[in-house]
Amino acid sequence: MARTSIDYIPTPKQAMFHATDANEVLFGGAAGGGKSKAIVMDALSRCLRFPETHAYIFRRTYRELEDTIIAEAKASYPSELYNYNGSRHEMKLFNGSYIHFRHCAAVSDMYSYQGAEIHWLYFDELTHFEIEIYDYIKSRLRSKKSLGITPIVRSSSNPGGTGHSWVKAMFVDAAPYMQKVEQRIFSKATNKDKIITTQYIPSLATENPYISDDYIFELEQKPEALRKALLEGNWDAFEGQVFTEWRDDPAHYIDRKNTHVIEPFEVPLTWPRFMSFDHGYSKPFAVCWWAMDREGRLYQYREWYGCTSRPNDGIKITPRQIAEGILAREESERTENLHITRIADPAIFDESRGFSVAVQMEPSMGCKGIYMEKGDNTRLAGKMQVHERLRFGDDGRPMVYVFNTCKETIRTLPALPYDPTKPEDIDTDAEDHLFDSWRYCFMANPLPVIGRRPKPVKVFDPFTQGGFK
Repeated sequence: MARTSIDYIPTPKQAMFHATDANEVLFGGAAGGGKSKAIVMDALSRCLRFPETHAYIFRRTYRELEDTIIAEAKASYPSELYNYNGSRHEMKLFNGSYIHFRHCAAVSDMYSYQGAEIHWLYFDELTHFEIEIYDYIKSRLRSKKSLGITPIVRSSSNPGGTGHSWVKAMFVDAAPYMQKVEQRIFSKATNKDKIITTQYIPSLATENPYISDDYIFELEQKPEALRKALLEGNWDAFEGQVFTEWRDDPAHYIDRKNTHVIEPFEVPLTWPRFMSFDHGYSKPFAVCWWAMDREGRLYQYREWYGCTSRPNDGIKITPRQIAEGILAREESERTENLHITRIADPAIFDESRGFSVAVQMEPSMGCKGIYMEKGDNTRLAGKMQVHERLRFGDDGRPMVYVFNTCKETIRTLPALPYDPTKPEDIDTDAEDHLFDSWRYCFMANPLPVIGRRPKPVKVFDPFTQGGFK
């Protein structure tokens, strides 16, 4: 084949993305940083260097692929390098390599790739995917020794979406930006271990010399949360964020003004105590302990989140084990002879398939256990109670505080996005288990919603026209 010139000069951040030897990399964080360009050019580069290899580039839907990644590839690749098969959504390069453009709209779709042999794996807009999809498709990474390659995973994304929480935890919060994070994994089958590295490389529109000033001006005019996400790559504020009221300000942990997160303190023994519970097995369960002051303000002073080191992955223990774990964590309350009102998802009381989860958590045959009350699972009303308690009063104080030791609540609650098909509801595919636990407690201790005035009571007055005033 005749020598071909490829018109591509990467930005410094794109060059870093191409050059890193980390096993798994997240690139981006803001709009206009050249994420899609970096994805398609990285796939092309690897497929050209290593003949007869296969790159897979995923988006949530084929429509998104057509509008972004495939369009970018066609515009960027010299036409003499490939033949494109539109029905199969793939490009065959002259050296026998393939670039496959694929979708995975739901968790069930991931099994379509069970037999795939993926050498170079790419996810565009990674936060649109559940962690189950990422983990499963990543398990298809494999190659023959004769190819002499090490398969890799490369992703790009803006903040926001169903997977915001786990992507942020795995890449953004894991280490200072651009620093590689090492994780040692062990294989029982081979009796060997290896080091896996992850890395987050942020990229902003202001770092991309190919972006016009007009685009920057446009981003600056967006609402605050959207502007912070798209222009600044801020992972604590993003389009579609549900609880935009949330504030975590260490400068006010002591005075408790304009922050929801505070320093722990010794809770008075006279304050009523509550425990709220959302059950999970393959997904995490969530237990929150609360105290209420004389003004009706709730303080979350403890949490137990049944999650592995992987976000949104349950530790898979039985209801009996959960009950025992709850009791073990309440030793101090029992020492003080404090009563705890326990509120749980009403679904755990379902006996249509045998003994309910609630029954399995009760004391029986000499085993310790707990009793719980049915919570109110009305979703939108519960969500509004969360909004109402998060709202700051004129004195800068909300009606709910969280001790800064409740790390998983602090991580997951502000990361919750709206459901794309139910604009007023939480996306239930996101990591919403602690939020659900909050709802059960708040619905059992509801606040009046500000702005609703009671209807005036009509009083009979014989001296008023009509008889009422």
